[in-house]
Amino acid sequence: MENLLEELTQLDFAAVDLALYLNTHPNDENAISLYNSIITKADSCRTKYEKNFGPLCSFRSFSRNNNWTWIKNPWPWSTDFYSKL
Repeated sequence: MENLLEELTQLDFAAVDLALYLNTHPNDENAISLYNSIITKADSCRTKYEKNFGPLCSFRSFSRNNNWTWIKNPWPWSTDFYSKL
């Protein structure tokens, strides 16, 4: 689980960094291609993580059966989070 979460963190960081770059270089086709690739990988990684461990946050996850299951999981900053690994 930690490896998957670390990979997702790295991908999300790279996406934000590239988005900032693209704000000032909007015609850089290589950066756009790399950004799209990273977003695809991050979405795949996030989907895999959430399928196995539950939603990471409320605003990027679909609610199953109108049940806010994300609130029932331990938060990443809580001590219970790592004991569930």
